[in-house]
Amino acid sequence: MTPDLSALIWDVDGTLADTEHLHRAAFNEAFARAGLGWQWDANTYRRLLKVAGGRLRIAHWQNARRAPGEPAWGPDDDAVRAIHASKTAIYVAWIERGEIPLREGVLALLKEAHAAGLRLAIATTTSPPNVDALLRLNLGPAWRDWFEVVEDGETAPRRKPDPQVYAQALARLGLGPRQCVAFEDSITGLHAALAAGVPVVVAPSHYTRHDDFRGAMRVVPDLGDVRLADVRGWHAATCGSDTTTA
Repeated sequence: MTPDLSALIWDVDGTLADTEHLHRAAFNEAFARAGLGWQWDANTYRRLLKVAGGRLRIAHWQNARRAPGEPAWGPDDDAVRAIHASKTAIYVAWIERGEIPLREGVLALLKEAHAAGLRLAIATTTSPPNVDALLRLNLGPAWRDWFEVVEDGETAPRRKPDPQVYAQALARLGLGPRQCVAFEDSITGLHAALAAGVPVVVAPSHYTRHDDFRGAMRVVPDLGDVRLADVRGWHAATCGSDTTTA
C-alpha cells in the first residue's frame, strides 16, 4: 500500500528563498577584503553551484587557478575557513539590513502542511548562521518551532550530492524515505535526496532553471500554484507501488 505522507523536507538556498545572488556578492566582497582579486560573475557562480558548500567551492576555485608549485587549499585549511567566515558575516549582515523574501508559495505551503499535521524539516548544506538569518527575517525569532529537525552544513559535513544530510534528517524524524517529500532547486540537492530514497519536487532557481532534473517526482517553476493536495497526489502516484510504510 502507498505510504502516508508524513513530512516535508526543505532545502534552503534557492528553494526556501532565492538567495544565491546575495551569496555570490558576499563571496566577491570577502575575496576583495582578503586581497585575492577573485571575482565570480553570474556564469561562473552557476557552474560553481555544482560544488556544494562554500568552503569546498573556495578550495575548488583556488585549486583550479593556483600557479605551478603553489600548494592546493583544502576546505578545512585556515585560509579557506577565514575567507568563508568573512563571507558568512557579510551575508548575514546584508540579510539583516534588507528583506530577502521567501519564494512564491513557500509560506502558504508551510502553513498548510503545518495545519494538516505534517512534520517539517530542513536539509541544507549551508551554514547555521545563514539559515538563522534568513528564517528569522521571514518567520520570526521562533522559526525553529516550525521545523522539527534542522540538518545543516555543520551537522552534516559531507555535502550534497552526498545523501548524509537527508539520511540524518530521516533518522531524526524516525521516518522512512517514502514517507517524505523533499523540496530542492538544484541537481546536487536532487541527487542527494534521491540517493537517500526521498521523492523530490524541484522548483529551479534563477541559477538552475536550465538544468536537467531527470528523476524528480515533479518539476515546477515555483510553488505559487502548488497546494498540499498536489503534493499528496504526486507522492501517491510516485510511491503507490510501495508495499510498506517503513
